[in-house]
Amino acid sequence: MANEDELRARLREAAEAHRPDRARMLARVERGMAADARAVSVRSVRPLRPVPWLRVAGAAAAVAGIFAAGGYAVTALSGPSPSVAATGADPNAEPRLRAEGVIDPGSNRYWAQSDLTVTTSTPLSGLVVEVRVAQTGGVASTGNWRTLPAEDFTVSVREDGGALVYRWTLTAGRTVPAGRHVFAGQYDHAEGGRDAGSDTFTVTATDTSGDRTSARGGFVPTAP
Repeated sequence: MANEDELRARLREAAEAHRPDRARMLARVERGMAADARAVSVRSVRPLRPVPWLRVAGAAAAVAGIFAAGGYAVTALSGPSPSVAATGADPNAEPRLRAEGVIDPGSNRYWAQSDLTVTTSTPLSGLVVEVRVAQTGGVASTGNWRTLPAEDFTVSVREDGGALVYRWTLTAGRTVPAGRHVFAGQYDHAEGGRDAGSDTFTVTATDTSGDRTSARGGFVPTAP
């Protein structure tokens, strides 16, 4: 039987035979790290696709910025349009005031009605609505109306600068609630199809915090 010293010597030899090759392990680790680095490098230069909604948001912000002019914003049109919208001082906010002008589909060869729909997202402490009907021949007022209470407005109808002008002014101390409101001017005209291309409207509103907003545009026939 081997003595104790021989057993210890054999155990040391066996342990040394199974000792990991440090140099080989380091080389393997370095190769793995190099491969990972190459993979990361390839991924990092892959082109990124632009996100569609970012492009849309950027374009919307650019358009909205056109309408900002301090605390008083106006939308101006180069020609008649059935719908316009105006924002307040914040160009990124949703439009607080919208206006849409159309010729009522019940109009005929002798008579017509101009409908102006005003939509506000906030209550208004001040509102002036003006509809100008160009004098194309025989244009004469036959009446007017609005969906808001009659006692809340002062109404005037007059001839001015070759146009029949309807004007609704909110009475001091009254409030227009948020929502859709219609203002209509009715008139006779010369027989035949009347061209409304020179008719215009202007809306000036003041909300309960004192901010003013304005919109203007024209009238188009209602699609049959």
